[in-house]
Amino acid sequence: MRASIREVARRAGVSVGTVSNVLNRPEQVAEATRVRVLAAIEELGFVRNEAARALRKGSGRTLGVLVEDIANPYFTDVARGAEAALNEGGFDVLWCTSDGSPEKERRCVDFLEEQGVSGLIVTPVGLDARRIGRLRAHGIAVVLVDRKVPGAGASSVGVDHVEGGRLAAEHLTALGRHDLAVVTVEPETPPLRQRRAGALRALTRAGHAPPLTIAETALTTAAGRSAAQRLMDFGTLPDGILCANDLMAIGVVNELVRGGVKIPQEVAVVGYDDIAPAATAVVPLTTVRQPRRDLGRIATELALTGVEGKNVVLNPELVVRESAS
Repeated sequence: MRASIREVARRAGVSVGTVSNVLNRPEQVAEATRVRVLAAIEELGFVRNEAARALRKGSGRTLGVLVEDIANPYFTDVARGAEAALNEGGFDVLWCTSDGSPEKERRCVDFLEEQGVSGLIVTPVGLDARRIGRLRAHGIAVVLVDRKVPGAGASSVGVDHVEGGRLAAEHLTALGRHDLAVVTVEPETPPLRQRRAGALRALTRAGHAPPLTIAETALTTAAGRSAAQRLMDFGTLPDGILCANDLMAIGVVNELVRGGVKIPQEVAVVGYDDIAPAATAVVPLTTVRQPRRDLGRIATELALTGVEGKNVVLNPELVVRESAS
């Protein structure tokens, strides 16, 4: 596996931005620092492929970041992580959002390519291996965030969502909750399917019945409120609820509280992502934390170095607050 720009920075004892300057604007770096960075590059065997040619020549200083929903705090944090890494390296960024539409995604990709971006960081919703291959053939480094596209050969960075689902389910069962429900969205994205699979696997191992599944049409607080109302309409509430993301979980909690349900005494609720509002909700939310800014930062480093075929998987973390404690 090729060394990353971050590993070079660590070996040389400098920032990623300094390594980028040595590669692209060496005249701006003190000679002693430049020598140290170049020695680290040689020692680690750091190389960049043809996708980074424009960056080496200094003719391409812009990357494109295409996320699914910039209104979702999860994607905002991923984008902020990418922006911080780009700013550190002296690069500009063009933002686009697909709104979960493959057609809009296609238009965004075409636009970014027309703008001459040197790299594309994308959470794909319909992007296929053929289109990614054309981008790479045109010298555009492509890095996938939280998704993989079989046969594309692009690098990717994501989270172990099966593990995240396991953490959430095992936490609820450890609290003595046995009658569980899952609040999700239809159609589910691969990460959501993986979370549910991890939860189901943990419940099966513990001898629990499969959870009731409530599917909504959006990953929003309004959808969470709708799911909670549907659960209350059933007459008998589950004693534990796993939600596909924090926005849905906040909506679920708010609607249950409005309906007179005590959280967590009667129903424990677990979200996913650990967005900022999770900690400040009316009932602070127990959730599974994703290292969102790290996702954006690592994706940016992969794009800047032009590394291909590297798959980085980060670990989630359970954060216990009042909604399930």
